[in-house]
Amino acid sequence: MATTKEWVAGARPRTLPAALVPVAIASGASGSHFVWDRAALALVVSLAIQIATNYANDYSDGKRGTDDVRVGPMRLVASKKATPKQVLLAAMVFFGVAGVAGGVLALIAAWWLLIVGALAILAGWYYTGGKHPYGYLGLGEVFVFVFFGLVAVLGTYYVQVSKVDLTSVVLGCASGFLAVALLVINNLRDIPTDKASGKATLAVRMGDTRTRKFYVGLMVMAVLLPLLLVGTFPYLLILLILLIPLWDPINSVLNGAKGRDLIAVLGKTGRLQILFGLLATLALALK
Repeated sequence: MATTKEWVAGARPRTLPAALVPVAIASGASGSHFVWDRAALALVVSLAIQIATNYANDYSDGKRGTDDVRVGPMRLVASKKATPKQVLLAAMVFFGVAGVAGGVLALIAAWWLLIVGALAILAGWYYTGGKHPYGYLGLGEVFVFVFFGLVAVLGTYYVQVSKVDLTSVVLGCASGFLAVALLVINNLRDIPTDKASGKATLAVRMGDTRTRKFYVGLMVMAVLLPLLLVGTFPYLLILLILLIPLWDPINSVLNGAKGRDLIAVLGKTGRLQILFGLLATLALALK
């Protein structure tokens, strides 16, 4: 039986900034339209889907045996710390939490959010679940960009401001780039084991060198893209300061960091994502 600490580790907390940041920056951009209960519900939905997807990934990959040889964080099923049924139940519980919170949000904001939420939950499951998981086809980055970038930001922004505009789209893209960067580093680390198990992630398809360049491009674009909004939100210029700490993980990746060294890069990428979220949210709120 897995301990509480092992269940927390299985939820992959280093990936949670991908769920926190889009809700934070969208709420910051909402300005005087900010509605705390709607923002809170959006945050619950985002976090629950992220955690549920992580557990579902653990379950599906564990059942297939693709996690048997893994350099990264502990996997509950592969390590036999928990049974597949237990991990599946954990995934379903968090998908259920997302469904309930999303249902409440749809009732008080817009009915069509039910459709968006259902698609997000299905996408989370079929990332590595089902007979033909799209994560094995190199499409995981598309899911992350769409749902932890555009959908999370645009959805959070819409339920408070009642519209979608250039601001929300730009912020959604920036958030999506950062979320994808986390997945890219994870998949870069796992290229050898994914290739051996037949898991054709985008990193496997692109190869080591191009994946490293892709990561660098994502990180730089995430910082620079919001500067398109400085005419409306001048304090966004503070994001330029991120170019300094950004150099550390980029330098590691460009110098060929592999295996466990990329776990450290993953942590630094997550911390940069949090710092981006804090600075951007503050800059947007101070308009």
